[in-house]
Amino acid sequence: MAKTPQLLDRWGNPVRRADLMRFDEPSTIGGVRSPLTGYPGDGLNPGRLASILKEADAGDPIRYLELAETIEERDAHYLGVLGTRRRSISQLDITVEPGEETPLGEEIAARVRKWLLRDELTDELFEILDALGKGYSFTHIRWDTSEGQYEPATLEYCDPRWFRFDRKDLKTPRMLNPETGQEEILPPFQYIYAPMKAKSGLPLRSGLARVALWAWLFKAYTQRDWAIFTQTYGQPLRIGKYGPGTSEDDRKTLFRAVANIAGDCAAIIPESMMIEFQEAKSIGASTDHYERRSDWLDKQTSKLVLGQTATTDAETGGLGSGKEHRQVQEDIERADAKQLGAIINRDLIRPWVQLEYGPDAPAPRLKIGRPEPEDLEAFSNALNPFIQNGLRVKQSEILAKFGLSDPTAADPAIGGSPAKSPENAPQPASATGQSDAMAPQSEFKCRLNDHLGILGGDGAKQAEEAPVGRSEALPPEAALAARLETEAHSGMGQMLARIEAMLKASSSFEEFREMLLASSDDIDVAELEAVLASATLAGETGGRSMIEEEADG
Repeated sequence: MAKTPQLLDRWGNPVRRADLMRFDEPSTIGGVRSPLTGYPGDGLNPGRLASILKEADAGDPIRYLELAETIEERDAHYLGVLGTRRRSISQLDITVEPGEETPLGEEIAARVRKWLLRDELTDELFEILDALGKGYSFTHIRWDTSEGQYEPATLEYCDPRWFRFDRKDLKTPRMLNPETGQEEILPPFQYIYAPMKAKSGLPLRSGLARVALWAWLFKAYTQRDWAIFTQTYGQPLRIGKYGPGTSEDDRKTLFRAVANIAGDCAAIIPESMMIEFQEAKSIGASTDHYERRSDWLDKQTSKLVLGQTATTDAETGGLGSGKEHRQVQEDIERADAKQLGAIINRDLIRPWVQLEYGPDAPAPRLKIGRPEPEDLEAFSNALNPFIQNGLRVKQSEILAKFGLSDPTAADPAIGGSPAKSPENAPQPASATGQSDAMAPQSEFKCRLNDHLGILGGDGAKQAEEAPVGRSEALPPEAALAARLETEAHSGMGQMLARIEAMLKASSSFEEFREMLLASSDDIDVAELEAVLASATLAGETGGRSMIEEEADG
């Protein structure tokens, strides 16, 4: 009996299948994994913040993680822009590519696609993206083995305070034992470890919160001063005056009276004293400097999280910059989506396939991203020259590209080539050597007419056919145009024949272009130039004659 191969996780730790079915209590009040959190943001100052960050750098991240949670609760702007970035990724389309083009590969990919239809997936991805703010996140995989299979049942968010990093390198994640609090290796195939770095370096120093904390601290000072100023300004300054010989008790009574009227702006002075209040001329009673500072700090946070400010602060800064800012946000979204897809493939899809199908089974590749819009106009313009040169293309592929269906014989349809009939078939040349109006000028023009007929119906044919049913006399300009067409026929035919020969002799459009540029001086256009010169002279003479006749009445 063949021995089952030993599965290993990404760090080389052996996987014990029995442990995958064990359920640990996620959190208990009073235990190692307590759901209660501290509030290090109360009374925070620059010195304390620097001390908290240094603790995290040394491997003790509890107060930093609690502070990162605090600013999401107390700073509406930071919560808004961070939530925008997380939700934009968690709601993107997810596609699955088979690991290999085999029946087994297709079967595995189909099973993953079915699992992705779960309604809870969007919320689970949102929780994993908590790593954007703190620098990393942990998600517990609950495996469903009810029928002997292995399949992810739920993805549960884990408080990052339950985890640490190896003190030797501060990179390898460790888990606190829920009973003893000792640091242990991360149980294989049980957690999604998602480091999502805003900057290079250790995971504990790579989250957006590391920078956002300073902006929040400075804005908190500004808002505090703004609140004090707003509460105080505009209220009357109550001054109670007492005369000579007033007792101490009477003065205290007077102060309590003026102080209890409203606010804190109260004082008592003798009648013989005077107090002057000097006001800064540059500031006055305005609160603009507080608002401008708060807005400036919010803009820095927007740049930090979203890479731009146009979608959050309603300022574009110039024509077209709104579109450029959106492109920056899309670049960040695309990078986050690729990083999240790689994490899911590594810590969820591959372990799932190995548990269910074996270590050598082809794991599919999950891709998260917004579908790239295709420029169909550019596609059509690029394809047309190839069709003109004889390239055959499947009609079904073109219809699929434009999202169109193939009409049946019973469907009313528009476009398409007109049916071949004696009336619209090309006519042979006449005995005089001149071809009829419907006859193609050359094989090249015939192919061009066929192509134009495919694209636009009878437009090309109508351009070549002589008008019929006209009984009235042609106006002078129409008669001149008809004569020009007849006399220029020979010169135009020679020039087209030369170009057609170049096209046939070329193996690519680049070669045809070079041949055309190199031989442009050899093309005989003298006859055509003479006809055009005569037509121009006739037109000018005819126009002048008409003007003189109108002037003579």
